[in-house]
Amino acid sequence: MTEQPPAAETVPEATPDTSTATPRSGRPTDRLRLAGANQRQVLGLVAVLALLVAAGSVTTENFFQISNLVLLLTQASIIGVVSIGMTFVIISGGIDLSVGAIIALASVWATTGATQDFGLAGMLFTAIVVATVCGLVNGGLIAYGGLVSLIVTIAGMAGFRGLATLISGGRSQVVETSAFSAIATTDILGIPLLVYIFATVVAVGWLLLNRTTFGRHVFAIGGNPEAARLAGIDVRRVRATVFALSGLCCGIAAIMLTARTNTGASTHGTFYELDVIAAVILGGTLLTGGRGTLIGSILGVLVFTTVTNIFVLNNLSTPIQQIAKGVIIVVAVLLQRRANKEAAT
Repeated sequence: MTEQPPAAETVPEATPDTSTATPRSGRPTDRLRLAGANQRQVLGLVAVLALLVAAGSVTTENFFQISNLVLLLTQASIIGVVSIGMTFVIISGGIDLSVGAIIALASVWATTGATQDFGLAGMLFTAIVVATVCGLVNGGLIAYGGLVSLIVTIAGMAGFRGLATLISGGRSQVVETSAFSAIATTDILGIPLLVYIFATVVAVGWLLLNRTTFGRHVFAIGGNPEAARLAGIDVRRVRATVFALSGLCCGIAAIMLTARTNTGASTHGTFYELDVIAAVILGGTLLTGGRGTLIGSILGVLVFTTVTNIFVLNNLSTPIQQIAKGVIIVVAVLLQRRANKEAAT
């Protein structure tokens, strides 16, 4: 009688290929269809952005002024850094509603009198560590505590902002370290340093997501967590790491926002979660996880920032801006569903 091989040796043949950025299926045709959907989404955003720029130039003569374009890029850079971390989280199948509160807590902690006594290095270190620890708390509860990311990050949204209010006493804390404030006022070749920071985060994030094993694992657990587990991926560790990464991006954004406003306040980052999630969804990242692109998220940020800029230049009220953003989100989700159906046929 022929001896049968051990069952464990057949596992690699039964598991789907997780080496690609579309682990929902290992078939080349499916990967090509999903890649095509991503490309169409990006091209569509480029077209929308071009139309918005044209609309801005028609509706106001100030749109193409250098000062306005610099302002637009600066505003996009802060939201954009947070969107990088959020893209990782959503691709992995999670959601993070606490990003705004983490920014507030990091900014407040970094601008206390005791922290500022340590100078620029102490403030930078504090903002990064505080935000990353907040992300680790979220990730630990979700990955190892078995809790739903929506519930955990809603709790974090309340808890972190409450802690920020407690530390600051509800008052804005003025930055007295000139080297820290210089982060927002320094220009290199006419472009603010904040934009260079954003570009650096984008480059590192793109390499991490598209050129590393960790990035492939993020796509894998978002597409099919059970298949990823059977393939030997430590799903819990990857999930905890993406939330820590989101916290790290919030720390960087907190530094940028605090330097730009010259204050640390518990109100910093209010409604950032709305803008960031909307931009990531508009960029083509699936809310269910498993697919997305950083380039799409960046274009989504630019679209929303341009819309806001045009509305401000035309003196339109904040409620109108929020309504417009809501409409854009709904349209983006509908287009996303249509693209998914086309990719599945």
